[in-house]
Amino acid sequence: MSHRRVPYFSFSSCVRISLQVSTTLRWFAAAAISQTQPLPTSGSKGNNCGMPLVRRSFQSRGHSGRPCTHRWASVRTRASRMAAGRRRSNSGSPGGLLPLIGFHCMQFREGLSDRRAADAVRGRIDWKYLLALDLADAGFDFSVLCEFRARLLEHEAGERLLTRLLDVARAGGLLKARGRQRTDSTHVLAAIRTLNRLELLAETLRAALNAVASAAPAWLGSIVPADWHERYDRRVEDADLPGPGPKRDALIAQVGADGFHLLDALDKPDAPQSARDPAAVAVLHRVWGRHFVRGGSGPQGNPTSKVRLLPLQNRGPGDRIQSPYDAEARYRTKRNTGWIGYMVHLTETCDAGAPHLIVHADTTAATVHEIMRVEAIHAALAAKGLIPSEHLADAAYISAAQLAAARERHGIDLIGPPRPQSTWQYKTAGGFTNADFDVDWDDHVVRCPAGHRSTAWHEFTRRYYGEARGRRIRVCFDAALCAPCSSRARCTSARAQGRQLTLHPRAEHEALAAVRVRQAGETEHLYAQRRGVEGTIAQAVGAFGLRRCRYRGLARAGLQSLATAAALNFDRLAAWFARRPLATTRTSRIATLAA
Repeated sequence: MSHRRVPYFSFSSCVRISLQVSTTLRWFAAAAISQTQPLPTSGSKGNNCGMPLVRRSFQSRGHSGRPCTHRWASVRTRASRMAAGRRRSNSGSPGGLLPLIGFHCMQFREGLSDRRAADAVRGRIDWKYLLALDLADAGFDFSVLCEFRARLLEHEAGERLLTRLLDVARAGGLLKARGRQRTDSTHVLAAIRTLNRLELLAETLRAALNAVASAAPAWLGSIVPADWHERYDRRVEDADLPGPGPKRDALIAQVGADGFHLLDALDKPDAPQSARDPAAVAVLHRVWGRHFVRGGSGPQGNPTSKVRLLPLQNRGPGDRIQSPYDAEARYRTKRNTGWIGYMVHLTETCDAGAPHLIVHADTTAATVHEIMRVEAIHAALAAKGLIPSEHLADAAYISAAQLAAARERHGIDLIGPPRPQSTWQYKTAGGFTNADFDVDWDDHVVRCPAGHRSTAWHEFTRRYYGEARGRRIRVCFDAALCAPCSSRARCTSARAQGRQLTLHPRAEHEALAAVRVRQAGETEHLYAQRRGVEGTIAQAVGAFGLRRCRYRGLARAGLQSLATAAALNFDRLAAWFARRPLATTRTSRIATLAA
């Protein structure tokens, strides 16, 4: 019997193969994160006997990481001063903030869990080189990563994951303020399962019971009826629940009564404080306050008859908790997409002759509209010293108020298509729109195209479900003047009233008018550059796992988006120094036939 000869690979060959498989992210990370200590030479003693081979493979001729290593050698010292040192503490965690930031960039670049990333530090030579560790280094426990993120959240320092890398890029002359930036958003799915209403109610009560059982088991055991174990010991699944009908309605009422029974017991003086403290109890209060109401006089001994399920229609956005395990995740529909989770707004530079780097990642609940985040994004960029002169965004970020505020507060030219007007005058050729009327802001008078003057000027606050949404001005014309006017068919369709206009305050009105004038000219050319950020979002979603939350809660979801943005910046800087051009938009073979 013949045997296939197994090829022999020397240690040097294995090292070279391992490094060639590595992405260019690691090559840049080595230059930006490694410490000031020189790499060991072939004559050095200790456990670094294999590191010269790693360095030679890393910097070999033709290797993609070579441009990064040479170009970023000058910033190694600066990056090292930002770190606390490479010595390990007694807990076994890697010393210094910058190495942990670089470690998270590599972890999110490859989509590894904490456990697998810690294994990579112990078993992969390229990771050891990038983190300036000895080849014989035993690594650290994966729980260190969770503790590190917890400290970032505790001190509200999650931005350091992104800003430390931006500082290094700025020191290298690759990032500057008063350039051109662009912003777009995408949805992020929460790390929860989708629940119908009955599942949400029963699972919320079950989560509260589990939390109280951990905090005060003896007290809970004294108040829980025996039949609760049948309903709440196991996870609530819709397949095990009765279908629509009287049985399902009765179960909903029973769950509601059980929840009120627990809440009433927690409100009694003899309830221990430890049973009231869990966050799941607060969630139970909020969910029951939105879905149930108690009242009436039911039959004696039948508490379910006093519990009534509230309708959710026409109640506004409210406090719509979708899962007791992530109370900050919200449901939203945008065009044809519906999801439960969050929104992430990515802002990146788009100047010619420089890499396109993400300078801000803003995470919000899904129900927060894009227009509500423009000022917050500008304020964050100002705090980083990265205010742009031109900010490109789509229509969801554009409003008269934001156009005026961006120019007045930060000197930013916010560029994007304004939302199209919905009145029939804008949709009809020859119709008289607001732009056709002359406004005298000092005298509070408006003159129509036919020369008539307005008779009323009233300022008011526009509201949405009771929330103030900015100031507006309502202008009215006399019906006696509009009725015989020859241009009435082009101006108004009202029979008993004259023409009415709704205007923005002066600064907002003029900013919006200027955008509409420029829309068909220079602005359209600039706005075309905004579409490039859609490629950034596609890269973050497809290659970096931005679409799905790894953690629960808004703060942790925001930390994930910051780490993802930092990892993407590593990748782009590596491509920039390797002189790898930007990929062009893919075109299918059949589409090329029509070109």
